[in-house]
Amino acid sequence: MTQDDIIKNPLDYDLSIETVGKGTLKSPMNGVPFVSENDKVSLTTDVNLISEYLAKGIPVPSLEVAGPRQTIFHDPAWTRAGIVTCGGLCPGLNNVIKGLVQVLWFDYGVRNIFGIPYGYRGLNPNYGYSPIVLDPDVVDAIQEDGGTILGSSRGMQDPAIMVDTLMRLNINVLFCIGGDGTLRGAHAIAEEVKKRKQPISIIGIPKTIDNDLNLIDRTFGFETAVLSATDVITSAHIEANGAFNGLGLVKLMGRDSGFIAAYASLATTVVNICLVPEVPFTLDGLFKALESRYASGKTHAVIAVAEGAGQELFKNQEERRDASGNILKNDIGEFLTHKIKEHFDSVGKEINIKYFDPSYTVRSIPAKGTDAIFCFQLAENAVHAGMAGKTDMVVGSMNNVFSHVPIEYAVSERKKINPNGPLWHAVLGITRQQDYFSGKGKRSK
Repeated sequence: MTQDDIIKNPLDYDLSIETVGKGTLKSPMNGVPFVSENDKVSLTTDVNLISEYLAKGIPVPSLEVAGPRQTIFHDPAWTRAGIVTCGGLCPGLNNVIKGLVQVLWFDYGVRNIFGIPYGYRGLNPNYGYSPIVLDPDVVDAIQEDGGTILGSSRGMQDPAIMVDTLMRLNINVLFCIGGDGTLRGAHAIAEEVKKRKQPISIIGIPKTIDNDLNLIDRTFGFETAVLSATDVITSAHIEANGAFNGLGLVKLMGRDSGFIAAYASLATTVVNICLVPEVPFTLDGLFKALESRYASGKTHAVIAVAEGAGQELFKNQEERRDASGNILKNDIGEFLTHKIKEHFDSVGKEINIKYFDPSYTVRSIPAKGTDAIFCFQLAENAVHAGMAGKTDMVVGSMNNVFSHVPIEYAVSERKKINPNGPLWHAVLGITRQQDYFSGKGKRSK
């Protein structure tokens, strides 16, 4: 179900969004342009391809455009909204929580808003957590802090138990902030709600620092993570320059997709070798690349490696998973540090390695700049969708237009770097690492 799959065979896929019922109530919002249910954003910007669809009478593959609807389903006076944050921490969680509360309160007049503590555990009464009452005063300054005021946890709970809790609390709109594991949980909740024929909207907000959700251009926290990573890479570059044959090795987040490592390499322009899960490499190839750089007269090197890169180098390792079902990656950073040092010692060459792992630092900082703005825009559009009665969907952006994506599609595949695409070509252009791997390293930096 990748974007390319849908573009190639649009008739095989249904991107429509489910609702809990038809909107019949007039929206309380005034002075805003409303979005029609017929407004769509195309998955492709290729004019020739769009013309081909039209010539053949094939609908252009597209997503529903997000935004306020003129009629809504849920009555604000009777609405009780829940907000839950799940999975690992990520810059912007508090921004999204604040945005949800503000839009619910000020734009729709919803006065009953509850924070669910510690992820989906908070919807299981066996854990004994109580909902947190939220209002604009409670969330007034939370965006200044990293993390989430609601706490988080990994792992799924029984959907039947969670829906029992939602019904007991009379919550009719639930906002689930999280990545693929969280969204799978949200889909399971939506399915249970549907089975019971309950008018409860389940809306996902995409939180994955790796920026790897399908059919979604960008997830919140990613831009801040790249910005934070550039500071670490700069420090690694300085350290590498401070010793003969210095090597600054930086491990960055990216379980299955290397977007943070790739974008940070482009942003800093001081990375010499970028290693990502999408592009396999060998230890011998890496050793030769480093030797080639040092042999060319350079006395330092910087490597940025995504945490999921090089997993094929670990032999006979038992597969481990976290509570959300994600495969736990072997520590490629420590592994490369040891192997590179071992190799250079074995050939009698000096190398001075400085290893940096900023993973938890990057996760726990507040959102910055346009990332903070993006958090509010996602929250705003999530509320519009929820109040309109949409369900089993995640709000995202496609070609810079906010849109609605069925959760099932968003989690069906991980978005990955195309090794033949323009992003990776740009990374190769800025690092010139193919010169080092081929033994032609002749570059000043």
